[in-house]
Amino acid sequence: MADNSTIKAFSSAGVTTVDLVVIVIYLLLCLATGIWATWRTQRGSISGYFLAGRDMIWVTIGASLFASNIGSGSFVGLAGTGAANGIAVASYELNVDMYAGSIFIQQAVGWDLYTGVIVLLAISAIYTISGGLKAVIYTDTLQTVIMVAGAIVLMVLAFIKVGGLEKIYVLYPEALPSPLIDNSSCGHPTDEAFHLLRDAVTGDIPWPGNVFGISILSCWYFCSDQVLVQRSLAAKNMHHVKGGSILAAYLKILPLFTTVFPGMISRILYTDQIACVDPAVCKIVCDNAAGCTNIAYPKLVVELMPEGLRGLMLAAMMAALMSSLTSVFNSSSTIFTMDIWKRIRAGASDGELLVVGRIFIIALVVISIIWIPVLQASQGGQLFNYIQSVTGYLAPPVLSLFLLAMLWKRTNEKGAFWGSICGLIVGLVRMGLDFGYGSPKCGEEDTRPTVISKVHFLHFTIFLFFFSMIVTIVVSLVTKPVDEKHHISREPYPEEILWEEKSERLKTNQASKKRTTEEIPTWRKVVYMICGYEKPKEITRTEEEKLEQIRLLTHIKEDPNWKLFVNLNALLLMCIGIFMWAFFA
Repeated sequence: MADNSTIKAFSSAGVTTVDLVVIVIYLLLCLATGIWATWRTQRGSISGYFLAGRDMIWVTIGASLFASNIGSGSFVGLAGTGAANGIAVASYELNVDMYAGSIFIQQAVGWDLYTGVIVLLAISAIYTISGGLKAVIYTDTLQTVIMVAGAIVLMVLAFIKVGGLEKIYVLYPEALPSPLIDNSSCGHPTDEAFHLLRDAVTGDIPWPGNVFGISILSCWYFCSDQVLVQRSLAAKNMHHVKGGSILAAYLKILPLFTTVFPGMISRILYTDQIACVDPAVCKIVCDNAAGCTNIAYPKLVVELMPEGLRGLMLAAMMAALMSSLTSVFNSSSTIFTMDIWKRIRAGASDGELLVVGRIFIIALVVISIIWIPVLQASQGGQLFNYIQSVTGYLAPPVLSLFLLAMLWKRTNEKGAFWGSICGLIVGLVRMGLDFGYGSPKCGEEDTRPTVISKVHFLHFTIFLFFFSMIVTIVVSLVTKPVDEKHHISREPYPEEILWEEKSERLKTNQASKKRTTEEIPTWRKVVYMICGYEKPKEITRTEEEKLEQIRLLTHIKEDPNWKLFVNLNALLLMCIGIFMWAFFA
């Protein structure tokens, strides 16, 4: 019954041979780009593998920031939530990439779930393991072009089909499914569907949480998340860091129009399927009794896109999934290798660290495959709904520490430790209660404790942020302050001090490289070639050259003209943001 019904949900159009050819060409192009980047990468060094040699330009940095942030979960999640509740979800993006990718693979393309996900994982892992961050950034750039182009094409077709933005305002409130549940508001679009700022108590995204809670989550994500920070560290210099961030910010304007509004259009065009509320009907439509809003975007793709372009759009969804996977793979590998393994083995050579990083990525791929049955079992119910709040329970303590460490010199190690621990414990308790009690279905009585049912997770995010900050401040004040010599000066470091502080680490690195000059057996050379490890080249530098290399990697001086250009663009982006908030508030 479920299999036949799933086919029915996508019966009026299907993936043709032309579409499959486009998808295959995309996968081959993506793999070729990754392999090409792999052979251009200095794969035998830590900087080359984990930081792309620190020579990325602003275009690739911006594209990679955007591709890492906009996963397939954004297409499926934003469109699905937009179909259910309107435009407020544009205030933040969801990120359930494996589940979202499985929806496209299983329902739109028709592949077996395991086969499709394993193929994408394999392709993503090949160039991530071998090429490091540079391969990831180059393929992210390719995938950004595909994602944006495909999303814009579908947006135009969807708006033409429905009759324009004004028609959405008229038709969306009338998109009621049949049958409806008697004496219930289930299936009825919210009266605030076209407002970003919603009721502080009853709104699905209350305005205090929208303004302050989402600001906390966004600041954490874009300022301290390893995935995005690592891309900025790979830039040539501060000019390209800022330029990449500006490009990503311009691209971030698109999701409201390319995903949220198309999701609402999908509900208008296919109301009985997308907005179903009767569990029996939803089970027939999409094999998910919890609801079918998650299929809003893939439904639109399969039904509206012409032959060939449909394949392009499906390739764009795979691009979104792969870009997110490779970003997580590379950044997680960096954290494990540099922050954990180096503590376990303090004297580990560059070669050992590179091999450990690649093995860790393989482990992540295996874990991803093992996780598939969990995603299948959840079918987008609790997992998909709660994933929005998980960040709200875990990120605020990290951001509070991040800000205090930068802005308040009195912050010390004990304050940072206890502020983080207390904040994480409180957040985990709330998250455990959420998962334990679950959310009542539409029409059911809410029997959850008041702290869960009456306190929105974005409101809790605000509380948790200030709670963690207060604990950090109090503990720091009652314990010994950090010695002044350990404070980082905000003035530019004199080059002689930079060299003095870096010289010991350079000596250690040189010693580890000398150990690699011994003759290597042939079988080991083959393994090194497969793993992408290259024997370090002996480079003799004078003391002045070494000092200049350090200066280039650490200086933050900017060209006045470029600085003015970037600042003007940042100001323009602020104006655009204020206009959009005012227009849709």
